[in-house]
Amino acid sequence: MAGDRALIVGCGDIGLRIAERLRLHEVTVIGAVRRTEAAAVLAQRGIEPWLVDLDAPAASPPLCDAVYWCAPPPADGETDSRLRGLLPRLPPLRQGLLYISTSAVYGDCQGRWIDEAEPLKPGTARGRRRLDAELALRAWSARTGTRSLVLRVPGIYGPGRLPAERLRRGDPVLHESESPYTNRVHADDLADACLLALERGEAGAAYNVGDGAPTSMSDYLLRCARLLGLPEPGRIALAEAPAHFSPMLRSFLEESKRLKVERLRALGWTPRYPNLDAGLPSCL
Repeated sequence: MAGDRALIVGCGDIGLRIAERLRLHEVTVIGAVRRTEAAAVLAQRGIEPWLVDLDAPAASPPLCDAVYWCAPPPADGETDSRLRGLLPRLPPLRQGLLYISTSAVYGDCQGRWIDEAEPLKPGTARGRRRLDAELALRAWSARTGTRSLVLRVPGIYGPGRLPAERLRRGDPVLHESESPYTNRVHADDLADACLLALERGEAGAAYNVGDGAPTSMSDYLLRCARLLGLPEPGRIALAEAPAHFSPMLRSFLEESKRLKVERLRALGWTPRYPNLDAGLPSCL
């Protein structure tokens, strides 16, 4: 790794964690961000900023050996025009490109345990945007011969990422019996997985990411309330959800799955935080 150059597209919280790890290996890190304020933060951390609007990129990306794509698709539509727009402009990548996707590409699996062979049937526009990105990446790799990998990521938690505002508002949660299974991964474990997957992963492969200990969304929110010393939220029935939850939140409640992560573990990945009991205290 020493002496390599890595471009992180969308260098926010997860991107910064990836950058910290890469710099420990003496990798030169370039971070793609949209705002000058974010660029200043990168520069203070020893990261070369690349100011770019992914919705209208005006310049070609800098030369690099690897790309870590952390940027989300646009908020609307069913395609990832950002990824599709920048892929043809990327320089030759000696190590390849790692794309952070989402487990929403699987759609609702009715609480079943699923691995990467599960058919991709996204039931939401955000899931379809991510699937579009995966398909675009696969086609680009086939056309250019560039190695690429995908991580299918569930909910991310960590310092600064807890639902504190929601809990302070007193928003209700579903009764446990009606709350779907959700999967999570600690932000630090995700950053570790990104480096390991690009280093050791199979070209063209997708890897589920998660702590391997899914619980319900209600369980997670109740644990967070206790951790933060906030009152436990009230419980409501699923039929009452439309009156209390945003369309985005309701879309999460309409999908239930449990992710198998053996493929990622086979690369040597062992999460530091294998469950919420281990991970939540680190968020304070």
